[in-house]
Amino acid sequence: MATPVTERQYQGKVHEHSRRLMSAWMGELARAEAEGRTTGALMISGNCVELLRACHVLPMFPEVTALQNAIRHKSLPLILKAEQAGYSSDNCAYVKADMGLFLEGGMGPGKPMPFPNLIVCNYVGCNVYVKWFEHLADISGAKLFMLDVPFARTPEPTAADVQYVVGQLEELIALCEGFTGHTFDIDELREVLAHAARAEDGYARCKDLCKSHPAPFDAYFDSINMMGPINVLRGTREAADFFDVAVAEFAGLVGQGLGPLSEERFRTVVEGPPPYPYYKNFRNLFSKWGAVAVQSTYSTVGGIWEWGFRHDPARPLESIAEQMLRENLTNRSITARYQQIRRYVDEWKADALVIHSIKSCRLFSAGQGDMRDYFTRELGVPTLLVESDLEDPRYYAEAQLRNRIDAFFEALEHKKVVAAGTH
Repeated sequence: MATPVTERQYQGKVHEHSRRLMSAWMGELARAEAEGRTTGALMISGNCVELLRACHVLPMFPEVTALQNAIRHKSLPLILKAEQAGYSSDNCAYVKADMGLFLEGGMGPGKPMPFPNLIVCNYVGCNVYVKWFEHLADISGAKLFMLDVPFARTPEPTAADVQYVVGQLEELIALCEGFTGHTFDIDELREVLAHAARAEDGYARCKDLCKSHPAPFDAYFDSINMMGPINVLRGTREAADFFDVAVAEFAGLVGQGLGPLSEERFRTVVEGPPPYPYYKNFRNLFSKWGAVAVQSTYSTVGGIWEWGFRHDPARPLESIAEQMLRENLTNRSITARYQQIRRYVDEWKADALVIHSIKSCRLFSAGQGDMRDYFTRELGVPTLLVESDLEDPRYYAEAQLRNRIDAFFEALEHKKVVAAGTH
């Protein structure tokens, strides 16, 4: 085994700025009930957060609250609470952590989370979303709005599909007006979308900088710091400004030839969410080998911005519908994910693909064995498949993970040494 690579002692403005923004958002939610503000729960994937903002509805994301509790090592008691209430052990751990939170009275990660007034189930890709939000509506008494998004069946959304979703967005606008007492203003939505497009452009530019050698940040682990602003705060001036700071910082690191590790030995593409209860431990298993993720599918779960899509203020409802239909990871077929990963490997010059299979998430884990075989046998891309869970610490076996990861990178390193010796 080679000498372990160390992480540079570096956090920078991006990490601290993201932390402040997310803390401020959770503070808003904690004060919402006392201030009489309307709150609306929705999903990260393919959502219409811009529309809720323009309708004066404060967005809340059960997934984000769940992962915040997991990364603070508070998820297991919530999961056990849900299982005691009747949820199966193989149910989505996000669902159990979220429902356990509300069964406990709504205490969030350090701050109380209010029950939502409105629940928008933007169904994209995973039918667990539907049952999850039905249960949340039952417990909270909130109004449930089912927003049906057709599965992406063609390379571009059809006009009929776009209009189908736009019609539902118009119904949602009318519902929000009744909740908030604010008359919908299309110009306000256009302003929100302009902020969203600027943030999307900044996030895409950050990702593009990871084509540099070394990459200025880890596009899997460090992308978490940017996924908050791009997914939760999209449509705000603060999120757009955040990405101006991020681009400047990462461009500066590229100019200095600096990355997140003291040495970048391997460039990887990563598929699947991280195990949040052991986030740092899991990262260390890769960083000691000098493995840096230069791209990841999980970082696109809320939107695929690096290939040009932007929300369009000139076509407000239509562009929201188009993003919900296709420009997000979870509403696409497994073969479309293959194409996305292959493009990442080629354009970001990756040495290997790492698949982190999530035991309780069928949406991500279904077909990943075939995915590994395809990239290994058909494309010749060294591929590692490991398994744990994004939320439930009971499925994280570090010794087993370490053995598989070490064996994979030992083989990859040997292959590089042999290749260098033949030249």
